[in-house]
Amino acid sequence: MNPLLRMRGLRSGYAGGVVLDGVDLDLEEGGTLALLGRNGVGKTTLVSTVMGLVRPYGGSVLLDGRELAGARVDVIARAGVGVVPQGRRVFAPLTVDEHLTIATRRPAPGPWNRARVLDLLPRLGERLGHRGDQLSGGEQQMLAIARALLGNPRLLLLDEPSDGLAPAIVSQVGEVIGEVSAQGMSVVLVEQNLGLALSAAGTVAVMRKGVIVHRSTGAECASHPEDLRRLLGVD
Repeated sequence: MNPLLRMRGLRSGYAGGVVLDGVDLDLEEGGTLALLGRNGVGKTTLVSTVMGLVRPYGGSVLLDGRELAGARVDVIARAGVGVVPQGRRVFAPLTVDEHLTIATRRPAPGPWNRARVLDLLPRLGERLGHRGDQLSGGEQQMLAIARALLGNPRLLLLDEPSDGLAPAIVSQVGEVIGEVSAQGMSVVLVEQNLGLALSAAGTVAVMRKGVIVHRSTGAECASHPEDLRRLLGVD
């Protein structure tokens, strides 16, 4: 069976400099892949390249057989790719209600609507009248996830969703990832938090200097944590 997402030889960077230097990566439909690596190895660049925010120098990004490498951001989004960016990027003056309204202005077919998102993330329902700058970090993260889900993507990219969050909120993020994956959505999780990555992902890939140097199941990584830490270069 062909994977939903297939990258081959993906190269990109900034101002002529190479950050991704030939990334090969596959993800099946409904699967969750954790992309691990130290800061600066190219993980966020990969997310930005897949989303069309960074134009690739070469290589291929196929979503269900459709070539997306080099396409515009809006074309990629309509093809079924959603993103929860690093830092949340919630609009400070807009309320939760206004964020959700904007996200559903052009509804995409699929199972995720406003009612279902608020059922999954009930805290947002309690904060509908609050502005983005009145939300806690965890609430902002849940709003960023809700906004992405309302686009009904087939592939969801989450870039460092645990960054700056309390352990209880990190655990909630993991539960949300599990729920959307169980509903058939494919997820690429870029993370530094090994606990979240290993609990949420069926597959783990390690990036070093812009290439994938290791791939295995989450269970294998969890049973050999010393090998994973050695690959990541952490104590």
